[in-house]
Amino acid sequence: MIKEKIRILIVEDEDYDVKRIVNTLEPFKNMMDVKNVVSSGRDALQIIEDNSDDYDVIILDYQISGGLYGVELISQIKKIDPSLQIIIITKMTLNQTDIDFAEKLIKSGASWFGTKNPIDIEDFIYQPTDFLLAIQNAFEKRQLQLEKSWLISERDATLSKLENNVHDNLLKKKIIGTSSQIQQIKFFISKYADVNANILITGESGTGKELIATHLHYLSKKRFENFVTVNCSAIPDTLFESEFFGHTKGAFTDAREEKTGLFEQAHKGTLFLDEVGDLSLNAQAKLLRALESGEIDKIGRKKKHKVDVRIISATNKDLSQLVKQKKFRQDFYYRLNILNIHIPAIRERKDDIEPLIKYFLNEYRKEYAVPHLSISSKAMDYLTEFSWYGNVRQIKNLVLRMLLLQNGEINMDVVRMCLTDQIKREFEELGNVTAPDKDFIIPLKEAEKNFRFKYIQAVRNLFPTDTEAAKRLGLAKSNFHRLLKQLNLK
Repeated sequence: MIKEKIRILIVEDEDYDVKRIVNTLEPFKNMMDVKNVVSSGRDALQIIEDNSDDYDVIILDYQISGGLYGVELISQIKKIDPSLQIIIITKMTLNQTDIDFAEKLIKSGASWFGTKNPIDIEDFIYQPTDFLLAIQNAFEKRQLQLEKSWLISERDATLSKLENNVHDNLLKKKIIGTSSQIQQIKFFISKYADVNANILITGESGTGKELIATHLHYLSKKRFENFVTVNCSAIPDTLFESEFFGHTKGAFTDAREEKTGLFEQAHKGTLFLDEVGDLSLNAQAKLLRALESGEIDKIGRKKKHKVDVRIISATNKDLSQLVKQKKFRQDFYYRLNILNIHIPAIRERKDDIEPLIKYFLNEYRKEYAVPHLSISSKAMDYLTEFSWYGNVRQIKNLVLRMLLLQNGEINMDVVRMCLTDQIKREFEELGNVTAPDKDFIIPLKEAEKNFRFKYIQAVRNLFPTDTEAAKRLGLAKSNFHRLLKQLNLK
């Protein structure tokens, strides 16, 4: 049932034919409203161009005067607004079964056509029932087309908004660096992002494993779905099932309301398991079962629940060694490690240090409204050669300290002030040697070399020049340089 009036434009050059149309529509004036009448094709085009939203159905004389008529006029109206519906009436002597003519009209965009004949019916359009039904059907067709266009527009707007959000997320979390290692990681991301397989990211703490996982998700087909992160080391074993699989209300004493588990939250998206090496063997077994079956057992619910989740996990531990020590399940390890991305420590890719410092400096400068400032070449050279055992996280924290403590320029004085406590702490930690597990015991000469490497590097970081460092160690400058060469520290 039509709830709003059908707005009609009549394009007709004969007054008596206009009268016949109006008379035919008169009994239905509560449903149909003749908004305007024009007598030529060009006038019709002009009024439609100016006010196409004012009309739903156009009743058009096929052979109207003025030089623009028929199929050409229909086509031009449709170019202005494809949703406008066109009803054709004609005096041409036609058989209603003229298929060629009907096909030509339909292809040009007309909804229906009927004849004005016989001419002895002066007050109404011939076949009024068909005529009126055609108008009603044409209106409903327009409404459907408008609704479809609106839905498509809304969908496109939503997709555009989501794409912009994804773009913004990736802009805020750039992968900074120019080293060959970073280029290789970006290559792996481009290849793995759309592969629906589990990925294991390895690397020391602070290297940016979650950053890589974020790019893998937001560059994949799942980018509009949830990206759920969890720190596995922060979840006690007793709460594991509730956190990962959820529970129903009343499933146990403290279950006052239903809880959606991490797997359900990440359904159709990505679940990022950070510090996965800290999971207990019991938790590993339950996760393995969920990954293999694609189903979870929600506490308090008898029926299993299917989930579609891509797993990206990360660890700073050597899982293969943990497997040998029976501290990590081999089958779970292989389930996680289908694809692998390793992030080298920052000290292994020194080409990335300067770009990272400049990036964080610029970000913090904008955040804290600090005017443009420079960093001395000596300070940058020193920082580039620094050990950075805390990796990118340590660089980020240090840059903020330097920015807040600088006085117009970040120079060596600022660097020393910001690094002294940190260097001393690392230096003291060199003496805190704990007994290693038997699987990690290495030859004594190698252990001595590793200690000497870290010790000499820590001492160098405490002094502005190698000459001062050698003097403090009680070594001649030439012997100190020879030692640096042996340790590959020059």
